[in-house]
Amino acid sequence: MNIIHTADWHLGQTFFGYERYREHEVFLNWICDVIKEREIDLLLIAGDIFDSPNPSAEAQRMFYSFLTKITNENRGLQIILTAGNHDSAARLEAPNSLLGVFNTTVSGVVHYKNGEIDYERMIVPLKKGGCCLAVPYLRLSDLPEAENYSEGVALLYNELYRRAKEMGYSPVVAMGHLQASGAEVSVGDSSEYAIIGGMEGIDAQFANEGIIYTALGHLHREQQVHKRANVRYSGAPLPMSFAEKRNSQSVTQIIIDDGGCCDISLIPFDVPVKLKSVPSKAAPIEDVIRALAELPDGNINENSPFLEVNVLVKTVDPTLRQQIEDALVGKSIRLARIVATSTAIENGEQSAPMTYDDFKCKNPIEIMQEIYRKRCDGEEMTEELLEKLNEVIKEIQNEDIGNKGM
Repeated sequence: MNIIHTADWHLGQTFFGYERYREHEVFLNWICDVIKEREIDLLLIAGDIFDSPNPSAEAQRMFYSFLTKITNENRGLQIILTAGNHDSAARLEAPNSLLGVFNTTVSGVVHYKNGEIDYERMIVPLKKGGCCLAVPYLRLSDLPEAENYSEGVALLYNELYRRAKEMGYSPVVAMGHLQASGAEVSVGDSSEYAIIGGMEGIDAQFANEGIIYTALGHLHREQQVHKRANVRYSGAPLPMSFAEKRNSQSVTQIIIDDGGCCDISLIPFDVPVKLKSVPSKAAPIEDVIRALAELPDGNINENSPFLEVNVLVKTVDPTLRQQIEDALVGKSIRLARIVATSTAIENGEQSAPMTYDDFKCKNPIEIMQEIYRKRCDGEEMTEELLEKLNEVIKEIQNEDIGNKGM
């Protein structure tokens, strides 16, 4: 069985006011070609298909045109997609009966039957044999009774696996949209912190050892989870923020042979529009203007990079943006945002006022690392200390979820 795993498309996203329809169109055409050339049997899309619960008409048109095209060109292809925390689960599931004609199954919400979780509805038979545990983004109310959120997730996956084996399915693959503990998050990336309140630290052992491959979504960096090569995030096909500009984009190919062996490889995708930060670290406006002058000349077009400008300022300067825009005249680049850092903050003389957006970009580990550096003359926290801090945070989060569930 030949599988492609992808996630976190975020169709309809605008990037600092710029629409990204063309970038997504390039990706969708590319993945169509990959599926055809590699004769893929199964496509798994693990959540966050859209960037918003109320996607634009154009974003929906792109998605359903993609499904029509890909299934017309690959008659044997089966598609399973699950809802992420950015999606409207009900909206995704609405056309399920129609999508069945295209060998496409949508798992948007956890359904109930006779007051109990309808586990069988999340067990999707595969045309090539075996089944997929199509688990969408899970809310606390979706889980079986447990001491905390993480344990509830593990109980749900274990029960699904048990029932799938009872029904005689082999091999078993699974899907999920969650944040597993130990996974890497892009520092300063608010787009990956939409799941809060104790739902970030899912124990990596939630996926039963008998599941041959677990396709995850939510984190935008491609990676395996806790040294388990067969439990993976595919990453997002486009960088969603400047914090992700160094991420490499790809989809994951999984080949399962008749003996139950699983071969995993990455298929890199070259994004059509790059992200640039100039300079890489905040500098005085005079240095910034000189750095901008070195950018390539030319007309702005659909492939022109998005630019983040980092400026070090002493006081509020109302002419700052105009100076930067003037310096970019004739440059083949699109100004996305200006990040102004106070020299007092840069020198550690005072704390910066934290806005709501700043708060969303922070996690407890990041805050503690900053405090540690300030108090220990720039030294970094040791791995042992980081590990203990993670354990404490996880315990607090689990207690919080337990209290909320009472």
